[in-house]
Amino acid sequence: MFFEFGIKDFIDILLVALLLYYTYKLMKASGSIKVFTGILVFILIWLVVTQVLEMKLLGSIFDTLMNVGVIALIVLFQDEIRRFLLTLGSHRHVSALARLFNGSKKEALKHDDIMPVVMACLSMGKQKVGALIVIEHNVPLDEIVRTGEVIDAAINQRLIENIFFKNSPLHDGAMVISKKRIKAVGCILPVSHDLNIPKELGLRHRAAMGISQQSDAHAIIVSEETGAISVAYRGQFYLRLNAEELESLLTKEN
Repeated sequence: MFFEFGIKDFIDILLVALLLYYTYKLMKASGSIKVFTGILVFILIWLVVTQVLEMKLLGSIFDTLMNVGVIALIVLFQDEIRRFLLTLGSHRHVSALARLFNGSKKEALKHDDIMPVVMACLSMGKQKVGALIVIEHNVPLDEIVRTGEVIDAAINQRLIENIFFKNSPLHDGAMVISKKRIKAVGCILPVSHDLNIPKELGLRHRAAMGISQQSDAHAIIVSEETGAISVAYRGQFYLRLNAEELESLLTKEN
């Protein structure tokens, strides 16, 4: 008897492979890759015991552990699951489909909106003033905004520089720009525990990476030590940017 392998089986295997791949990337970014490997080993042992060896007593114990384990995994990896759903929802094709149904149109940032931010970053870089600026796109950052001080001001170069001035009471934390307005300052961002982040990059870079992994926002970092300007976007760093590169990246379609 030959094993029948059709197009549906191919799609099934492909979808499972993609699911495992993205789960692996998610766990690797959060530093939980060993836990992910342990889960795969446990599932493999469970399949061998129940399907291959057909051990009823041990199989029933494993079945019970699997049923309880699903709930435990949801509780244990709630942040990673939330990040996965946010990433899925912020995908450009999914976002375009959502805007088609609700009739809203994304308000893209233009040259005039970005240039005050670019010029402020260049000025702070020359003076080696540390800064962390997050620009919201499709994924709302309301939870992040609530951790800081809401100011709801127009985007202005002088204002940005004054906020991040070393003696300013609001210079710690991140600035959130939303809907062409400086929404809040002094905000707390989730810190990424990705082991692949270079050790020479500090806490600002890890916080920028954290928000870029959980949303589709651009996170701009001005290094206090070197004055270098970097951007974290969709889980990737763009380091040591000049004015043209920074503007191009910030106006890039999401």
